Amino acid sequence: MFNSNLYNTCYHNEDLSKSTFLVTGGAGFIGSNIVEYLLRNNAGLVRVLDNLSTGYFDNIKTFTSLSNFEFIEGDIRDLDVCKNAIEGVNFISHQAALGSVPRSIIDPIMTNEVNTTGFLNILRTAQESNAVRRLVYAASSSTYGDHTGLPKVEDKIGNPLSPYAVTKYVNELYANVFSKVYDFHTIGLRYFNVFGPKQSPDSAYAAVIPLFIRAAKQCKAAVIYGDGVTSRDFTFVENVVQANIKAMFVSPLLNAEVFNIAFGEKTTLNELWQMINYELGLNIDPVYEVQRKGDVKHSLADISKAHNKLNYCPSFSLQQGLKILLG
Repeated sequence: MFNSNLYNTCYHNEDLSKSTFLVTGGAGFIGSNIVEYLLRNNAGLVRVLDNLSTGYFDNIKTFTSLSNFEFIEGDIRDLDVCKNAIEGVNFISHQAALGSVPRSIIDPIMTNEVNTTGFLNILRTAQESNAVRRLVYAASSSTYGDHTGLPKVEDKIGNPLSPYAVTKYVNELYANVFSKVYDFHTIGLRYFNVFGPKQSPDSAYAAVIPLFIRAAKQCKAAVIYGDGVTSRDFTFVENVVQANIKAMFVSPLLNAEVFNIAFGEKTTLNELWQMINYELGLNIDPVYEVQRKGDVKHSLADISKAHNKLNYCPSFSLQQGLKILLG
């Protein structure tokens, strides 16, 4: 039921059996990993809300036999669905979103409906609830846009480069307004290129690491958009789960906060492909194609704020994460 390679470290001090949790997008990659951590640590109730448009029921299927697990198939764009899902919940992990920069360029309206309207529905129902004690939501490093400074620091952002980036920045703006107007404080976690178990390569908008791994295992060349010197701060999913759990319980929280969640190292796509080749004993050259619109050239996080305020200490490097995936 649980992955023996993951979550052998406890990231909380509280008795989770006394609390109830809602994970939106809980059948997705990151959401299902958060669900696994909570169930593994005897949470009182873990409720998942997911419309299965990009998530996979198989990610949570083994949990359905547990008495402290509930699944609601529903859409965050439906306000009544959100109200029903939040009822009696103490902590919300909002992971539901329509990801991918290329997809947002093709369909900006749908991206906005899910990521902006859906987020506002969750935010509003959480603020109105008497039971909710904390809302932690998935923000994005795409918010840094065209700001060229490295490493990325939370209070220095540029102009968004895609409709997806716009929606994730709007989430932060709404969270800040709700903090000032309603005294409802939230935490946004700006993820940097998360990878790990339960991340599918099958979507047309799949992330680079599962695509590279599938290509390598099939002894095929990886497709790299651009010259391959594009760099990313690849972040193993257990580091992200750690941040979510610590953000749920950190106190005091007097304002809406955002934190970079990453490992703090940059790796080029060329280097990533070489590492995967090395782990699998291969020597396959990649294929290069034209750089995609909306892609940020370089990304590297300053994680000192998360370390200082959340006690976030990422323990899985890119290499360690790849060994788990390829082992």
